[in-house]
Amino acid sequence: MEFRDLKKQYQENKANIDAGIQKVIDNTCFIQGEQVKELEETLAKYVGVKHCISCANGTDALQLALMAWNVGKGDAVFVPDFTFFSSGEVVSAVGAVPVFVDVDEDTYNISVHSLECMIKKTIDEGALIPKAIIAVDLFGQPAWYSEIKKIAEKYHLYILEDAAQGFGGSIGETRACAFGDISTTSFFPAKPLGCYGDGGAIFTNNDEWSELLKSMRVHGKGTSKYDNVRIGMNSRLDTIQAAILLAKFPVFQEMELKNCQKIAALYTQELKDIVKTPVVKEGYLSSWAQYTIQMRDREERDGLQNYLKKYKIPSAVYYQKPMHLQKAFASNKYDESDYVVTDRLCDTVVSLPFHPYMDEAQVEEITLRIREYLKLVR
Repeated sequence: MEFRDLKKQYQENKANIDAGIQKVIDNTCFIQGEQVKELEETLAKYVGVKHCISCANGTDALQLALMAWNVGKGDAVFVPDFTFFSSGEVVSAVGAVPVFVDVDEDTYNISVHSLECMIKKTIDEGALIPKAIIAVDLFGQPAWYSEIKKIAEKYHLYILEDAAQGFGGSIGETRACAFGDISTTSFFPAKPLGCYGDGGAIFTNNDEWSELLKSMRVHGKGTSKYDNVRIGMNSRLDTIQAAILLAKFPVFQEMELKNCQKIAALYTQELKDIVKTPVVKEGYLSSWAQYTIQMRDREERDGLQNYLKKYKIPSAVYYQKPMHLQKAFASNKYDESDYVVTDRLCDTVVSLPFHPYMDEAQVEEITLRIREYLKLVR
């Protein structure tokens, strides 16, 4: 059994993917080919924003956004404590300080209560200037943007939506990647919409930022790549990856998102009475980058993983260590009492196999083994 079955996904869509790749090879326009522009226009229309700027990966997308806002030394950027390292890494990379914020125990997304507390604490301490909020759409569900926007407006902060796991999700009629002043996503292969290497994209309605981002992703170019008007980076999405994404995108829209809803519902139906299952807020749609349950404690969680492994059922822990405890951020001095929920989640969460090509029999096998295990230990 695969945790996320990219092999089956490829076989189901092989003809279109292969044709897209072959066209790029035949044309030999491997960098900034016509498929890159087509992808950007397609995704901007889908999300409902004016501009999509593709780049080399989701981490670069976040860093480029911060660079466009001139975030740097002396600035504070507020980041969920329960997320992948890159969400905080990019803040340090531009010279600013990530201030980690606890999360909601039901949705795993940034806690608006903790967010405002940490903003006030930062202002009171006076060492840093609050500049932006990085709101992560974790495991596929958008963050609570109606409340985040109120806080951002109150304290005059930018919102950077990190939808690396959230592409395809929505709140009402508004899709993920449309909630931030700038929004980003990742096309890492295992993401809801993934390519066959690294890739990322940035979304915004701001014309000035769009032009800045286009320049900065190609070494800060001006009129040409040999006219460099600012410091940037080398962060272009290659044409083959764009072609793969164009081939996969119609299937993502028409079938994969719908199948993910069905599989998640089946998991929840089978598990809701024995473990804490994911909570999707009313009016929200998750793109289900992961299906994550909570066990009672670390011992029970680790025991379940070992039990499933005996039956060749893979699982994963996202995330094993809070951001505030990562060695890379040790010099920033965080107060452990600010991260009660995150600390508990890192001990109790486990993600189960999940992808749009699963069948009911696989879900039934996994949930059966979970029930067997819990009868043994409870």
